[in-house]
Amino acid sequence: MTTGLRWGIVGTGYAKEFAKAMASLPGTRVVAVASRFKERADDFGRQFGVRNCYGNVAALAADPEVDVVYIASSPMEHARHAIECLSRGKHVLIEKPFTIDAHEAEAVYAMARRTRMFCMEALWSRFLPATRQIASWLEEGRIGVVRQVIADFGFCEPWDPTKRHFAMDKRGGCLLDVGVYSLAFARMAFGCAPESVLAQALLCETGVDEQTAMVLKYPGGGLGLLSCASRTQTPHRGSIIGTLGRIDVEGFVWAHGATLLRKGKEPLVVEPKIPLPASCYQAMETMRCIGLGLTESPLLPAEEVLERMRTMDDVRRQIGVVYPPSTMDRGQSSVQ
Repeated sequence: MTTGLRWGIVGTGYAKEFAKAMASLPGTRVVAVASRFKERADDFGRQFGVRNCYGNVAALAADPEVDVVYIASSPMEHARHAIECLSRGKHVLIEKPFTIDAHEAEAVYAMARRTRMFCMEALWSRFLPATRQIASWLEEGRIGVVRQVIADFGFCEPWDPTKRHFAMDKRGGCLLDVGVYSLAFARMAFGCAPESVLAQALLCETGVDEQTAMVLKYPGGGLGLLSCASRTQTPHRGSIIGTLGRIDVEGFVWAHGATLLRKGKEPLVVEPKIPLPASCYQAMETMRCIGLGLTESPLLPAEEVLERMRTMDDVRRQIGVVYPPSTMDRGQSSVQ
């Protein structure tokens, strides 16, 4: 891992957990923060010892002290803010969902390629020790050929039509907010994009999805049975079922442990220690890749993210969720 990189942060809400985590990584500093409200940036700076506080993203992107930017603004602004930072020669780590749709994602990666800067989605669960162990079992063929993946991630969020989870103008809905985890879990298991998708959903009063179920068919006949919800508490279980056994993960998003089950053999349970805050692992991967001169991570490459964004676009078309025009086209900006 490359230490000494100087981080900037866009957004002051969810980014607080990231800032706390970064304090656990030796040699890593957060030197700048941006919010659309300067006073929020100033408060964040006082809380976490960040000296350069800005009221807009352009100022942070122009800061010569910043090497890499963690973008945790409203998802509807991820693409605009990432492109701004990349165009100024900053590496970026973009909170999930990467963008609102595949068109925006393609624009971000195009800028990353043009500027030869590192760009990765901050899908933190992919980089946790237990998740890496699951990936190793799959690569080693421990459960044979993957035939089915079952994954659900749903929670019961208090109803508030103005909150991002439910507001159409903020591109809400459970698919983008938490369905991304179920889709990413299946993609890790099958190692490719689905051939076809069937989806059904329950839409809430504002027109975004509050509960979505998906059946995905993969090359070779494998199936993904995935669901997500924002007003229904689900078990959060993930299972990868193969021709020789299966892998079960309770709370697959947090991945504190996993169980390998194979016929005729004792279950193998791994509960690897997580000595650092969970957000540290995605930051460590970012710094490792930058140190190697990579522009994307082999653990979460651009093509996988683009595949997932296209799948989510397809799901929204099927369930009838139509967002307003992109903020990239309207020239607006919103940093939380």
